[in-house]
Amino acid sequence: MLLSRFPMRCFCSSTVFSNPQPWLFVGLGNPGDKFTGTRHNVGFELVDAFAKSQGISMDSVHCKAIFGKGFVNGVPVFLAKPQTYMNLSGESCGPLAAYYKLPLTRVLVFHDDMDLPCGVLRLHPKGNHGSHNGLKSVIYHFRGNREFPRLRIGIGRPPGQMDPKAFLLQKFNARAQGRINAALQEGVVALEQVLSKGLTESARCFNKEQKYKHIRLQTMPV
Repeated sequence: MLLSRFPMRCFCSSTVFSNPQPWLFVGLGNPGDKFTGTRHNVGFELVDAFAKSQGISMDSVHCKAIFGKGFVNGVPVFLAKPQTYMNLSGESCGPLAAYYKLPLTRVLVFHDDMDLPCGVLRLHPKGNHGSHNGLKSVIYHFRGNREFPRLRIGIGRPPGQMDPKAFLLQKFNARAQGRINAALQEGVVALEQVLSKGLTESARCFNKEQKYKHIRLQTMPV
């Protein structure tokens, strides 16, 4: 069993590092050209946007993920896009956290979220999986530990009686893509703040701004 390969100490949330402590940023999605630009792949897109903004090359494969590493203002950062397909994302996230002996409080996962309007983001220190299969897998491979931060990327809900699975694998229309593009840039700024100010302070300020955005977008069509 995969979990047995990694000692429990690798999955605790209180490991002490000398400063500056590293971060692992993981974007969830599906590999392959046919999934590029789909709603379910916005986690991948945020990793790519952040990597580009910081000049970090995503040019290697590590623990079943497209992988890159670098420094942002002196803070070590690992970036990963699991290539296991969404529902098995934990098969990459678990080994990555264990390999670098990271406390889960330093593993930030980006994922799509149908419970948020398209283009609205939320930054949380922990939480449930919310029926997101990628998060379910991550939690399973973190031995049930849910105390890892996540950046939720709103994609809106499917219209009418549309199958949610089909909705997730569709590409955005022009208006929605514009919202997502703006959200990705906001996400990059939020991640920079996490690295410089820490998660708690960054989430407080960022979520307040996103709440106002949520209110504005509620009355606007996608």
